[in-house]
Amino acid sequence: MGDEKAHIDQSNDDRKKPKRSRFAFGCAFLSSAMFSLLGYDAGVMSGAVIFIQQNFSLSDVQVEIMMGIMNLYSIIGAAAAGRTSDLIGRRYTILLASVMLFAGSLLMGLAPNYAVLMLGRFVAGVAIGFAVNASVYISEIVPAASRGFFCTFPEAFVNFGILLGFVSNFAFSNLPEHLGWRFMLALGAIPAALIGIGILFMPESPRWLVLQGRLGEAKRVLSRVSDSESEVELRLADIKAAAGIPDHCNDDVVQVTKESRGGGVWKELILHPTPSVRRVLIAAVGVHFVQQSSGIDTVVLYSPRIFKTAGINGNTALLGATMAVGFVKTSSILVAMLFLDKIGRRRLLLITLGE
Repeated sequence: MGDEKAHIDQSNDDRKKPKRSRFAFGCAFLSSAMFSLLGYDAGVMSGAVIFIQQNFSLSDVQVEIMMGIMNLYSIIGAAAAGRTSDLIGRRYTILLASVMLFAGSLLMGLAPNYAVLMLGRFVAGVAIGFAVNASVYISEIVPAASRGFFCTFPEAFVNFGILLGFVSNFAFSNLPEHLGWRFMLALGAIPAALIGIGILFMPESPRWLVLQGRLGEAKRVLSRVSDSESEVELRLADIKAAAGIPDHCNDDVVQVTKESRGGGVWKELILHPTPSVRRVLIAAVGVHFVQQSSGIDTVVLYSPRIFKTAGINGNTALLGATMAVGFVKTSSILVAMLFLDKIGRRRLLLITLGE
C-alpha cells in the first residue's frame, strides 16, 4: 500500500514538473548560439579598437562612429526581420543572419582601410538585427511551461560571446599591430559558418507552418519538440485558434487569410492598438529602454578605456582586466537562468534593476 502511494505521489510530481524535450532543447540551444556572435562583436571590438585606431590612425570621432554605428544598423535589420521571417520563415531568416555575419566578419578582418571596415560593420550590424528573430523561433518551438528557461538562452549566449571576445583580445594582443585585430574580428566568421550549417538541420517553427496553412508539417514538428501526444494536440489547438483556423479542421494543408499571417500588424500595433496591446507595448519598450539606458553596452565597448582611466596601464593588463568583466557577466546570467522560473521574471527584473 505504501509503495503504491509513493508511486502515485511520484507520478503527481512528474506531472507538476514539466519535462524539457531534448530536441526542443537542441533547437533552442543552436538558434540561441546566434546571439554569441552579437556578444562576440561587442566584446572583441572593445579591445580590437585599440589596435585599429593605431593601425589606421583614426580620430576619436571615427572610433566613436565605428563603435556606436552597430546599434543603428541593427535597427534596420530588426525592422526588416519581422517581414522577412513571415515571408521565408523563422529558420531561413536565422540562416540569412548567419551568412551575413560570416561575410561581415571576413570584411572587417580583411579590411584594407577604414571605409571597408565600416562596410563590414554595416553588413554585420544588419545581420545582428536579423538574428534577433532567433528569440521568436525559440518562443514558438519550445513548450510554454519551459519557455522562461529556454528564453534565457539568448542572453546567456550574448554574455558568453562577450567573454569570448575579451578572451580573443587577450589571446591575440601580442601579435603585430596590423595582424592582431584582424584575427580578432575574422575569427567571428568560424562560428557563424558552423551555426549556419547547424540551422539547416533544424525544423521550421510550428506556428509559422500553421500560419502558412501547413498543418500536417506543423503537427510533425510539434511531435518532435513535445513530450506527449496530448501536449502536441493542445499546442496545435492553441496555434490554430490564434490563426483563426477551426479546431475541427485536420487537413494537412488549409487556406489562411492574410490577416492571420500578420498582415497589417504594424498599423494595428502603432496606430490602433487595443488597450491590452498598448500595455504590452509600453511594458516591452520600457524594459528595453531601461536596459539600454543603464549603460551596460558602453561599459562593454569601452572597458579597456575605463580601466585605463582607473590607472591600469599596458594592453595586456587592460585586456586581462576586461576579460574578468566577461567572466562575471557570464556567471551572473547562469545564476539568473537557474532562478528565473522559481523567483519569477518580474521579481528578478526588479531585483537586478535595484542593484
